[in-house]
Amino acid sequence: MKILQVITSLCTGGAETLVVNLVPRLRAMGNDVDVCVFNGVETPLMARLRKENPGIRIWKLGHGYYSPLYILKLVRIMRRYDIVHTHNSSPQLFVAAASLLCSVGLCTTEHNTSNRKRRWKWYAPIESWMYSQYSYIICISKIAEDKLREYMGGKWMDGQSPYYHRISTINNGVDVGKIYNAQPDAELLRKKGHRSAIVMVAGFREQKDQDTLVRAMALLDSQQYELWLVGVGTRQQEVEALARQTGVSDRVRFLGLRMDVPNVLRAGDIIVMSSHWEGLSLSNIEGMAAGKPFIASDVNGLREVTKDYGLLFPEGDAGTLAKEIQQLSDDPAYYQSVADRCYQRAREYDIKETAEKYYKTYTKLMNRHLKS
Repeated sequence: MKILQVITSLCTGGAETLVVNLVPRLRAMGNDVDVCVFNGVETPLMARLRKENPGIRIWKLGHGYYSPLYILKLVRIMRRYDIVHTHNSSPQLFVAAASLLCSVGLCTTEHNTSNRKRRWKWYAPIESWMYSQYSYIICISKIAEDKLREYMGGKWMDGQSPYYHRISTINNGVDVGKIYNAQPDAELLRKKGHRSAIVMVAGFREQKDQDTLVRAMALLDSQQYELWLVGVGTRQQEVEALARQTGVSDRVRFLGLRMDVPNVLRAGDIIVMSSHWEGLSLSNIEGMAAGKPFIASDVNGLREVTKDYGLLFPEGDAGTLAKEIQQLSDDPAYYQSVADRCYQRAREYDIKETAEKYYKTYTKLMNRHLKS
């Protein structure tokens, strides 16, 4: 099969990581797989994609996300492929429009339980039309699927709808073995010294809540803990300012964009994901795969993976988060039992299984497209 993955960019993020992880595995199954990015800026993930996939073609449409000209560009590109698989809202919409001018099998992945467009009532009919153009809508978690059905209303909920069979769940996955067996970053180990390192890997954007973790640090012993924040984004300066205001800036390391996240996780001691909402966070699964205790906000997209394995704290509750961290440090047996449970849970979300499920979906889509 000739498959095109279409995404907004290859900057850091869960959707971007999924694409980069999927491509080599789908190619290993004998498929021709290329990638199309709306914003063609060069990034470390793009470099990794090229390195791991010799001969791959990366189509670059421009330097933004919403140019209507992309529709015409997409038509010319999409005609070369059997299947087009979209990620993120602007590729979903523009590819749906382009498909009116070319014949190709379409599927899309829904990566979140919510987004700002779902608050725009006037936009719902546009999304309804958009989703109707796709043969398969894949959600990255069951809660993401439930929220999509709820948002789209009765048309998606009644069993008689022609669209009902098109929506399903394929859980996101990571390379669990690669993460668990990674060597801890030696420089970070040296810098932290005797202190325990709390790690959060996430972009500094609206849905993430590094703020609560910074406030929790202010409640913990300054000689015992430090915080590593991995990622970049528009809210980083706000979080840096908060660290100064709460008096913890001397023990908060802003590590920026890292391509060696497994090595960072393995050098840390406790992994945290503080967020307002998620689809199914890859950082959640990566943190569990590191063989360290994982603590997450009790919100959609984190709860279903973490509950009964890692630890949950109420969204925005810095006090409870600090207590959970302290308890892990004070009780080595408890620390190890949580870490072991987290690792076993992560093994249920291995990228190999994710890739195989997508391949089966593509095969069904290919057969359906050939019959139409």
